[in-house]
Amino acid sequence: MAAPMELYCWAGGWGLPSVDPDCLAVLTYARFTGAPLKVHRVTSPWRSPSGHLPALRTRDEGTISKPQQIITHLRKQKYNADYDLSATQSADTLAFVSLLEEKLLPVLIHTFWVDAKNYVEHTRKWYAETIPFPLNFFLPNAMHKRHLERLQLLWGDDYMEDEEKLEKELYREARECLTLLSQRLGSQKFFFGDSPASLDALVFSRLAPLMKAKLPNGKLQQHLKSLQNLCNYCTSILSLYFPWDGGDPLTGAPRAAGADGTEAEEDPHKRRKQLLSVLVGLAAMLGYAFLSGIVSIQRGSMEPAGRQPVALEEEEEEEEE
Repeated sequence: MAAPMELYCWAGGWGLPSVDPDCLAVLTYARFTGAPLKVHRVTSPWRSPSGHLPALRTRDEGTISKPQQIITHLRKQKYNADYDLSATQSADTLAFVSLLEEKLLPVLIHTFWVDAKNYVEHTRKWYAETIPFPLNFFLPNAMHKRHLERLQLLWGDDYMEDEEKLEKELYREARECLTLLSQRLGSQKFFFGDSPASLDALVFSRLAPLMKAKLPNGKLQQHLKSLQNLCNYCTSILSLYFPWDGGDPLTGAPRAAGADGTEAEEDPHKRRKQLLSVLVGLAAMLGYAFLSGIVSIQRGSMEPAGRQPVALEEEEEEEEE
């Protein structure tokens, strides 16, 4: 039997199988279609073969890192959630995807990564506590900067001119987008009836983090929670397709892989990797100390007895896959 495809994604939290919307979209699409993936939920993009998350390691196309390209690859492997859609439904899918990317995504980025209170007390806090030392000192800030740049691309040059006015307008449009989604869903189980499609994976991945996160400043979250059918929709998908992934896998007991190999087993080299992480962290701290002048090595200087300088050695460790 051929080895399954391997998906690397951010670990879970907030009652979700993954806190990252792009990773959550790919995970959900894979569950909808029954794609045989071995899932690695990691706490740093450096553990991904591409250095980015999500990432799909395939047998014939190498590693794929962009969410839409991953979904396209799964479709080529005959895992197609949109197979039974009509031409009209396919057109509706494109229209709603465009609406989500244009009206909702920028406000979600702002809510989690730009709003000062949410970022400091919720988003950065989770990533800093989850990412291993010493990466947790700089990766959250690097991710914050990347999201700021992405938001400026989405909102254009006007973003810096009148930020408050633009935010007010865009939050209004995001609320209208949520209301439109609620009206389109109505009392249906999924957007196109009783079977999930790719649009459901995308909508769920955008709405579930907003619904489940404990945000100190929840302007958009309050509007989502007022739309009961959308909240029930997200809760239903979680219970149907992620019944054992609703909690934070970092704090729960490890779960063994199923017979189909869809979930990664507990890492057999976990303790060794933890030790390597500590050693790399110590090396980074020593390097910083030398470069900043906190620690220096003096040669041939006259020192009083009992105050001999200590030579420090650094060993370069190579991280294992």
